[in-house]
Amino acid sequence: MSPIDKVRLEKFYASKPHDYTEAVAIQKELRDKVVAQNGFSAIKTVAGADLAILKDQNKLVCGIVVFSYPDLQEIERAWEVVDEEMPYIPGLLAFREGPAIIKTYKKLKNKPDVLILDGQGMAHPREFGIACYVGVLLDTPAMGIGKTKLYGDYKEPKDLPGSFESLVSKSGKEIGVVLKTKPKTKPVFVSIGHKIDLATSTQIALSCSRGYRVPEPTRLADRYVAELKRGL
Repeated sequence: MSPIDKVRLEKFYASKPHDYTEAVAIQKELRDKVVAQNGFSAIKTVAGADLAILKDQNKLVCGIVVFSYPDLQEIERAWEVVDEEMPYIPGLLAFREGPAIIKTYKKLKNKPDVLILDGQGMAHPREFGIACYVGVLLDTPAMGIGKTKLYGDYKEPKDLPGSFESLVSKSGKEIGVVLKTKPKTKPVFVSIGHKIDLATSTQIALSCSRGYRVPEPTRLADRYVAELKRGL
């Protein structure tokens, strides 16, 4: 992240109430920094990140679990509780949850080769979802696996694990993949965040699937966060 980007974000979060027009402008500016090519020579580790809201405390709890890849043996866990900077606004989820993920990521001793987020990357109306936000600001490979579609059109993939169809924008641009990970369940929505291409993102999502609809890194991060929340 350049000094200009950092100052602009700090000013945005410091201003109350938040200027949502400025948030959209920041999204559009940072979108141009997304790299849609692999920023690694090999993948030896991946990590899943997830969050939960502590409603009575106006805080967010984030958990990240790092695994070896492709065998998915757990290596490390990290967590953090942060203040809820802003409410949920459709299309601006990254500004609410991104700071918590970034703060938690910085606590990791073993930084993953690819960070997987429970949410969207380029599969977003402005092609800059939370996986892009976190990836660009950390300048690290990141991808999103969403459980629901935020934006785009697609044809339903065949009911076979590994089947997929393109997720396309209104202009016809491919912004993600709709992937079947388990028969007789809904697909997941895979998109790039930063420093990774879509084919590699799709392969990671599929190779990390272990009989559940949601691939293991984010599925287990979700369980980790649920445990943390119960203890807070």
